[in-house]
Amino acid sequence: MREIEQYLKEKAVIVEERLRSYVNNPEIPDRLRESMAYSLLAGGKRLRPILVLAVAEALGGSEEKALPFACAVEMIHTYSLIHDDLPSMDNDDFRRGIPTNHKVYGEAMAILAGDALLTKAFGVLAEGALNADLSRETALGLIRECAVRAGAEGMVGGQVKDLQGEGRSVTLEELQEIHRSKTGDLITLSVRLGSLVSGASEDKLQALTGYAERLGLAFQIQDDVLDVVGDREKLGKPIGSDEQKEKSTYPALMGLEDSKKWVRKLVDEAKSLVLSLEGVRPNRLLAIADYLTYRES
Repeated sequence: MREIEQYLKEKAVIVEERLRSYVNNPEIPDRLRESMAYSLLAGGKRLRPILVLAVAEALGGSEEKALPFACAVEMIHTYSLIHDDLPSMDNDDFRRGIPTNHKVYGEAMAILAGDALLTKAFGVLAEGALNADLSRETALGLIRECAVRAGAEGMVGGQVKDLQGEGRSVTLEELQEIHRSKTGDLITLSVRLGSLVSGASEDKLQALTGYAERLGLAFQIQDDVLDVVGDREKLGKPIGSDEQKEKSTYPALMGLEDSKKWVRKLVDEAKSLVLSLEGVRPNRLLAIADYLTYRES
């Protein structure tokens, strides 16, 4: 497992350097630039952008061509975290071990920093598509899919369902639907971006999409497990926050041990889909899937 942890660290550095270049722009007002960089460069697992790069590597694609797409996904993810933490949403004081954006820069600036990162992401996507010399159909398809999976039909819609589910009991099926959108759509988007920018065939795209969908659900279940048994220092946020906010979670609905078993089952299914493909270098994708079953943050 140490090998994949080293790989994740190395790729995170590459992503961080490119992200820094995108926000280090003197045309952005100073305070806004500081607020954007504060959350964007605050560390974290960088799982989503690394998935873009790992899929491109598995398919023999170019890391340099995939990197803008990886960064765009991370910008969208970071904007969502800034907004999720706001007093009107989850009202969190800490993220990644440091005070949340609105605690440092104020609520108005945090909202604007999130807005700016989301908008910037689409510019980076378009620039990446041009530099990768993608066909018009592929480029527009990538941008459209990003809008759907990050927007009302995807991540934002999932957040709405999550808010509406607070303080009431939801079924296991409802919880899956919430997290398919809220968490899973960005993970699926990451894998599909890496696939499409690398010229994946339709059969490879479908299998890798299935891999991503299982990974996304496993990731969320593991998050719920860690909210019960995790280490606050490693997570960078308080333990038990879901219970305090009366949120439905997988451990609450099906028990802690069954939740852990489901994570392992989903990871095994995801790995089988990757192994079913010919002409793909699977090792990194398999290792990332295994990483989800033992991560502590």
